[in-house]
Amino acid sequence: MRFRNRSTEEPLEINLIPLIDVLLVMLIFLAATTTFSRQGVLKVVLPQSAAEASAPASIELAISRDGQYALGTNLVPQSDPVALAQALRAAAVGQQDPVVVIFADAMAAHQFVVTAMQAARQAGIARVQFATQVTD
Repeated sequence: MRFRNRSTEEPLEINLIPLIDVLLVMLIFLAATTTFSRQGVLKVVLPQSAAEASAPASIELAISRDGQYALGTNLVPQSDPVALAQALRAAAVGQQDPVVVIFADAMAAHQFVVTAMQAARQAGIARVQFATQVTD
């Protein structure tokens, strides 16, 4: 007889391992080929002017690697935030919307820069910028 009895056959089952392998390969392919782009929410066209913008008054504050502060060419004798705030306030007298430009040594501790920013805030100066050196 050519037909076999069904009870003697092994039950059919689906092997899931190759299916999982194919899905993982597809996932890796999609992750590798997907591009992420940022699209601006608002498109803004700024007005143009023929007049040159005047640079705001700036106060240069240098910070050495050992925590000494200098306003312009004058060394600030004390390194606490209150004395630095008084020196910044005195340097900003007569300037409208002054800007503190911080020239910090690359090896200066982060705390010295934070102290300078705190002193600028205490002096009522809201704008603080950091100077960097461009290397080729």
